[in-house]
Amino acid sequence: MSKPVVSIWGPLPGAQPASAQAAPWDTKWDLHNGTAWVFYGSSGQRSVKRPVILADGFAPGASNGQLLYAGLENGDYPFISTLRNNGFDVVLLGFADRSASILDNAEVAIECIRRTIADREGAAPLTVGGFSMGGLVTRYALAKMERQREQHETSTYLSYDTPHHGAWLPLGVQAFAHFVKEHWGGANPLLSLYSDLVNSPAARQMLRWHLGTGAEATLDVAAGQHQERTDFLNALERVGDWPMIPRLLGVANGTGTGAGNSIPAGDDAMAADGPELAGGLYTQGGGLQTVARMEKTGQGPVEIRTRNFPELDGAPGGLFPKAPFLEDAANFGMAAMLAKIVNKEPAELTHNTSTFVPTVSAVASADIDDPAALYNKVDRERSELHDFLCATTNEGHTAMTRELGEWILAKLQEA
Repeated sequence: MSKPVVSIWGPLPGAQPASAQAAPWDTKWDLHNGTAWVFYGSSGQRSVKRPVILADGFAPGASNGQLLYAGLENGDYPFISTLRNNGFDVVLLGFADRSASILDNAEVAIECIRRTIADREGAAPLTVGGFSMGGLVTRYALAKMERQREQHETSTYLSYDTPHHGAWLPLGVQAFAHFVKEHWGGANPLLSLYSDLVNSPAARQMLRWHLGTGAEATLDVAAGQHQERTDFLNALERVGDWPMIPRLLGVANGTGTGAGNSIPAGDDAMAADGPELAGGLYTQGGGLQTVARMEKTGQGPVEIRTRNFPELDGAPGGLFPKAPFLEDAANFGMAAMLAKIVNKEPAELTHNTSTFVPTVSAVASADIDDPAALYNKVDRERSELHDFLCATTNEGHTAMTRELGEWILAKLQEA
């Protein structure tokens, strides 16, 4: 499997920067609260001619142009060079803070669109989109420009495994991260990283269900949407929900057939039994279920329960990314890593990852609250996109694959 474009985790806190490498881009634009790395379609160019703007996704801290380029170019499919070889100019859009509000980063995207138009030679229309959260950022940016009657000169909008109808992070994992931070975060910044990421503005806007603390709770499927998500959806609706001028394209890293990833519902996911911290996490099932049990030595246990949730962990969709610097830990795996740091002994890990962006969210065809829609063939007629492609297998979130990359290239060549 190719490595994901977006690293949910970002660099290890306190890690030293990698040794200097030659910049693979032709030029760089400094933007307010962001950066654009520009790759011209042919040698000798001094301005863009057929621009494709692609925005970075959600993660802590600032975008890294080298890493973003490497994720797109050095995996299963050399996406950047393929676009360039076919006459397109690629503008990779990064943000000073990838966990900041989507609305704030949309202003960076608008500035980038304006800069691209000003730099462009000729009148070829733009393609604008992004990976994961970057697709939401650019979706809002284009719609806002239209609402303000500003010409964005964009003919194609493209989203890559974007959570149009919300992302999923197991509620037990969220609670466990907060519990660890509350009790041990002061001793080690790594023990606060996951909790801080979950409680960042962008995460609160993207996650369909959000927990802000590790306190005891029973959460019903109808509840749990953070006010920031509600506010974001209302802001999106005020600008028309979608841009109306471009054709709307999207790809999903999950299957469109209804075939899930074989993670069973209600199964043990992680267990810790150490001198400081004990408890367990369980994959999401329906009915009334405990999804997390946590206990600090000398205190009573805390439980997180859910009621009437879909079996989301095993649903078709892009899988939660792994953290290469933490033994490839994903979401359940990161909880195990936190427990290992606290207890100074390994936790038992049964399932490392789960679905992060369900397919029906990536192709905007149904709500992820709907169990039937999650596990059935995608209804193309219900999609809010004009056209889309789902992956043949459930793969890593934002993984650049030949299957998806070639489809995108073919669609851009049609324009």
